[in-house]
Amino acid sequence: MSRFKVSKFRHTEARLSRRESWISDIRAGTTLSCGNHIKSSCSLIAFNSDHPGVLGIVPLEDQGEERRHVTHLGCHSDLVTDLDFSPFDDFLLATGSADRTMKLWRLPAPGQELPSGPGLVLGPEDTRVEVLQFHPTVDGILVSTAGTAVKVWDVAKQQPLTELAAHGDLVQGAVWSRDGALVSTTCKDKQLRIFDPRTKPEALQSTQAHENSKDGRLAWTGTQEHLVSTGFNQMREHEVKLWDTRHFSSALASLTLDTSPGPLMPLLDPDSGLLVLAGKGGNQLHCYEVAPQQLALSPVTQCLLESVLRGAALVPRRALAVMGCEVLRVLQLSDTAIMPISYHVPRKAVEFYEDLFPDTAGCVPASEPHNWWAGSNRQVQRVSLNPAQQPHPSFTSSLVPPAEPSPDATQPAEPPTGDKDPSEGFSSPPSSLISPSTPSSLGPSLSSTSGIGTSPSQRSLQSLLGPSSKFRHAQGTVLHRDSHITNLKGLNLTTPGESDGFCANHLRVAVPLLSSGGQVAVLEMRALRHREV
Repeated sequence: MSRFKVSKFRHTEARLSRRESWISDIRAGTTLSCGNHIKSSCSLIAFNSDHPGVLGIVPLEDQGEERRHVTHLGCHSDLVTDLDFSPFDDFLLATGSADRTMKLWRLPAPGQELPSGPGLVLGPEDTRVEVLQFHPTVDGILVSTAGTAVKVWDVAKQQPLTELAAHGDLVQGAVWSRDGALVSTTCKDKQLRIFDPRTKPEALQSTQAHENSKDGRLAWTGTQEHLVSTGFNQMREHEVKLWDTRHFSSALASLTLDTSPGPLMPLLDPDSGLLVLAGKGGNQLHCYEVAPQQLALSPVTQCLLESVLRGAALVPRRALAVMGCEVLRVLQLSDTAIMPISYHVPRKAVEFYEDLFPDTAGCVPASEPHNWWAGSNRQVQRVSLNPAQQPHPSFTSSLVPPAEPSPDATQPAEPPTGDKDPSEGFSSPPSSLISPSTPSSLGPSLSSTSGIGTSPSQRSLQSLLGPSSKFRHAQGTVLHRDSHITNLKGLNLTTPGESDGFCANHLRVAVPLLSSGGQVAVLEMRALRHREV
């Protein structure tokens, strides 16, 4: 008998979705940061758009519509470097930015108006925020990195609980262990560190992760003992390593992939042990099964993509089509679309397979922040993915309470009349999408693709073209010669470049004269028409 256990995922196949299932006509950004540029909850998808400081928000499912429409949230005055959904509340989103702040947003259900501003603001930090992640068992705990600093935040108090010992260089990643007890970090100084933030700020363990300092990433398995790191070797090849925290001096297993300049994002599902490796700027996904007992990363399947990958995210396990034997779903962010890639085990889709879908973490936090900080290690209650045992309890975070519905919320949108733009009356003008550095960009804004007050055909076109001005159809017309001021003589046409050489209001105009003494001619707009000067 073989000592190696046959994997139930050995026949798993990756299926590219049809174009009808794509979220098309988007314009994704190519932000240089340590984030993955796209995240998903069980209800929503958030991704970096091509406007700095602006995220695209779109429903995960099509809601019975022919096409999903993207709304835009102007959330920062600079690039959004990372984002994360709460593991308990599908509509609570955290964002970090190059403007050195972090913000929490209460997103509405699809079809409703976006909030007028963030619910909470953390910071500012000394430098741009690189990475942030919600705690996996407690609502209201967040880890973030900025430069060489790593902080664990009590979000409700808007204060850090602790700041971990300074790293030797830029921190490229920080992730919680699945039980929420430990934080692991990867750094440009090539060191992989493990912290227990509740005992001391110094690292419990550290080791050299990869030989190259470029773009390291981390992901914990389902246990506290094992984690996966990705990075580059000396030949600038993508490298993946499996680590045992009890024997941290060397990796349990290591493998080398292709040569590519973009970082390798590890997307690991702790329940199944399936690991998807997605390289930014690449066109291929590699799927492995993490098997610590066999000291190996076992290859499962590969998937060739139709376009260049800009970002990637896993869909939460509670949102999978379990009756279709979908064991994993990856969202690929490209320049113009979001494309789902489903991983299926070829079995008869007539019953629920408990071996493929073990119980997973539910959406009710295990404890309060102060209890966790005092030493509580309670775990989130697990729930069955069997459709016969649903629905499960829901949870709404008190960090950012839902907004009270306005009296006008149930009123249908009136069609635009005359010169009134359909986007008028929103919480902030669409122009903030174009100039996020302006004050209006600090709050959220809806682009004309939001679907409020516009027809489906308008939304489709505007989703393609992006934000537009209500003056976009304005035209300039030269008035009749009877209204001109003509036969002007002795004008100074050699004014310096920093001067406009002309000034006017609704009553008079002023022009410089060529005569000595710096004389200026002031002309009455009405009285001097056709008069010689």
